Amino acid sequence: MDFMIEVNHQRIKTNGIWLHVAEKGTGPLVLLLHGFPELWYSWRHQIEYLAENGYHVVAPDLRGYGDSDAPLNPNSYTIFHIVGDLIGLLDHFGQQKAYVVGHDCGAVAGWNLSLFRPDRVIGPVNLSVPYFPRSPTTKTTEAIRQIFGEGSHVIQFQEPGRAEKAFARYDYMTVMKKFLLTTNNLIAPPDMELIDYLETQSSLPAWLTEEFIRVFAKKFEESGFTGPLNYYRAMDL
Repeated sequence: MDFMIEVNHQRIKTNGIWLHVAEKGTGPLVLLLHGFPELWYSWRHQIEYLAENGYHVVAPDLRGYGDSDAPLNPNSYTIFHIVGDLIGLLDHFGQQKAYVVGHDCGAVAGWNLSLFRPDRVIGPVNLSVPYFPRSPTTKTTEAIRQIFGEGSHVIQFQEPGRAEKAFARYDYMTVMKKFLLTTNNLIAPPDMELIDYLETQSSLPAWLTEEFIRVFAKKFEESGFTGPLNYYRAMDL
């Protein structure tokens, strides 16, 4: 049986959209920002631990994910939109400042919140993706293309509909397993779709269960992948 916790679920109006959040505890505010392709549920262990140790924990489904609103246009996923969403959450809970913990795309959101509004951040924690500044002369996608080539997941995700079409060749459980359990760099060989390149592991590690993956698969089956993929499509905006 997977690890289950009791949390307060609510949808909050912020920055023109509705965000779903899981919330628990009292004390200093901690924002937990998930990555791709994940949900608030990624933080279920940390929510429990932090709440038990004197923190007010808020873990949103970021814009485009899960039970939050998912605009279809990539123009609605610039870092200004994402940071605006988070400022709205702080305002909703009446908190001037928060600790901000981000993983993957959530780390990008966290460090940009810290850069744009240092007055609203006690301290940031970045997981998986280290801080890198935007180049004044080279687009982010071009820099990634130069380093990793056309097979990089960032480059493959740029074209609207391409990744969605490739993902659709597999059931949602398989897609989630391919991403959550990959031991390869997210770089496909020439003329191969990344989702086809990623292996499907035959067994799960001790820290991951079928129940956990099923939570993700069910929610992505409901909401689709376009919102999450739009983060990559908005990188240069």
